[in-house]
Amino acid sequence: MYDTAELVRFYDHAYTRDPAEAELYSRWRALGAVDKADHVTRLCREGAVRPASVLEVGCGDGALLCELHRRGFCEQLSGVEITASAVEIARARPGIRSVAVYDGAHLPFAGHAFELGILSHVLEHVPDPAALLAEVARVCRAVVVEVPLEANWSARRRGKREHAAEVGHLQRLSRGDMREIVARAGLSVAAELEDPLPLRAHRFFATTRGGRARARAKWALRSSVHGAAPALARRAFTLHYACLCLPRDA
Repeated sequence: MYDTAELVRFYDHAYTRDPAEAELYSRWRALGAVDKADHVTRLCREGAVRPASVLEVGCGDGALLCELHRRGFCEQLSGVEITASAVEIARARPGIRSVAVYDGAHLPFAGHAFELGILSHVLEHVPDPAALLAEVARVCRAVVVEVPLEANWSARRRGKREHAAEVGHLQRLSRGDMREIVARAGLSVAAELEDPLPLRAHRFFATTRGGRARARAKWALRSSVHGAAPALARRAFTLHYACLCLPRDA
């Protein structure tokens, strides 16, 4: 059963845990923001979207917005988040216009108040992804969505399932699922991409020479399989999928 309060408590702890651990995961989110920003900029370039205003829904500690600011992507960067502790961190970052707490379902903005919305690793956490995507599309003229594709053999393992549940994943999505969610939200996919994750992500938590070697081997195998047989890669292990969503009549 979905419990928003429980999810808020989980992420409040994630941002206020032991200082050394919090610093480690802050660096992890900053590392992930580099790849997420790559995806946002690439999709917008392919879809000819040049936004002057951005709203990230579920912005966390603002790492992605901060990375977009560093790149000069957009002048007006804003965010909303369910966790007050994350909002406090994001508000202290340079280049972010505003960050507010929201209820996880309804956005306190008028229609088309922003030119681009971003939902990065959010839809897998909510009970009705299409409804939230439609709400973001009400407020934003275009939306970039990114999710992990966890409908695969690797993610079915007990340890992987337990970890996904621990971090609040309610959905185990495939690329087909995402296309259906986009359609149910009244949108169409204008551009899309998949990413097996770069070497730096695989190596981040490796603290020994052996761990780093195994991480490199895992990255090399997954990158090779995805390059040669993308459909097999989707069935075998988790990829990150991102798409640019536009109104059907755009």
